[in-house]
Amino acid sequence: MKKSKKARPVSEAVSVGIVGLGYVGLPLAREFCEGGATVLGFDINPKTVSLINRGKSPIKHIMNATMRDMIKTGRFRATDDMSRLSEPDALLICVPTPLTKNREPDLQYVESTCEVISKYLRKGQLVVLESTTYPGTTRDVMLPMLEASGLKVEKDFFLAYSPEREDPGNKSFQTGTIPKVVGGYGKESLRRALDVYKCAIKTLVPVDGCEVAEAAKILENTYRCINIALVNELKMLFDRMGIDVWEVVRAASTKPFGFSAFYPGPGLGGHCIPIDPFYLTWKARQYGMPTRFIELAGEINTSMPEYVVQRTADALNDHKKSLNGSRVLILGLAYKPDIDDLRESPSLELIELLKAKGAKVDYNDPYFPQTHKQREYDLQMKSKPLTAKMLARYDAVVIATNHSDYDYAWIVKNAQLVVDTRNATAQVRTGRRKVVKA
Repeated sequence: MKKSKKARPVSEAVSVGIVGLGYVGLPLAREFCEGGATVLGFDINPKTVSLINRGKSPIKHIMNATMRDMIKTGRFRATDDMSRLSEPDALLICVPTPLTKNREPDLQYVESTCEVISKYLRKGQLVVLESTTYPGTTRDVMLPMLEASGLKVEKDFFLAYSPEREDPGNKSFQTGTIPKVVGGYGKESLRRALDVYKCAIKTLVPVDGCEVAEAAKILENTYRCINIALVNELKMLFDRMGIDVWEVVRAASTKPFGFSAFYPGPGLGGHCIPIDPFYLTWKARQYGMPTRFIELAGEINTSMPEYVVQRTADALNDHKKSLNGSRVLILGLAYKPDIDDLRESPSLELIELLKAKGAKVDYNDPYFPQTHKQREYDLQMKSKPLTAKMLARYDAVVIATNHSDYDYAWIVKNAQLVVDTRNATAQVRTGRRKVVKA
């Protein structure tokens, strides 16, 4: 299909409600404000709402100055008053879609949001889900809840699915420049969704229905999950063979066709790749179809923190030390470099596994002065300052996140032992004997 281009500012200002002001909702609000729309942000956390309305950003890759500008223009305001859901022309849902402990879809946030929207839904409104989910969610889960309002889709209100494609920390692409897939429940829903998004997004990609858009998002992240699992498995194999997997990937990347580089690590992090493929495996079971590639990739990726712990134990053993009782410093809590996002970060699992083995564990991360309670973790730890004297006290320093803030040559110089899970020390020449790849 033809791609429609961004047209900003819009001649007639559209009013948009964004439900969920986190890593997806807040960047989206910024783009709509820049495109000339009026944005009302909804969040159930009154502290987040208060912070935003004071011109302060709850996420680091959106600057406070940006928040202040959005507020000062009068185009943006946040609220926890859900009775105002009837005000905007379009409601964009940007809430979490995690997994249960049994690795099944947890749609409680989507369902609770739809339940509240149905109370205030008015004629003419558009509702769009942006949260990643399995094909059929918009039609089978959201639609019945919204039609419980007494209004009918494609007649009284309109429904679409448009998956978020956020990549925090990516300096090449931002929300407004990443092509956006849009699928409508019907033709009129699609038309209205495209009209709304065109003031905020440069390139729109309309597709034939909500299910296609839902499946496209799942495909994107499953593709990455499987390829990352492949290089993670090869990392473990090549390590036994005495081959540096990072050098192998670098060499293979010189081929100008037929190869895309993926890189190993201590496990998968972020809200998408560790979770989304399991939404598809769950849905596939309803059709009696095993998804062996996806399940195997999930097993490999989720086992990587254990591999790193074992490599750390082996490295300590080579230094005549036991992991039990050793002091270990984790460098980096975020799931990727230079962001303040902990969602599904393998660093959290690393800390718990190391503690379970008897290690005395601390961490340092310039983006997290202290940990905060999450769904599965409540570490109650504070970031330790990095000094030469402090580094020397640890039996092992594990580089879990390759933040650009770190001086890796200085770290290697002052540490007793460095376990590098990100190839962060590749350019360090002095003290290489202290470094173990994991």
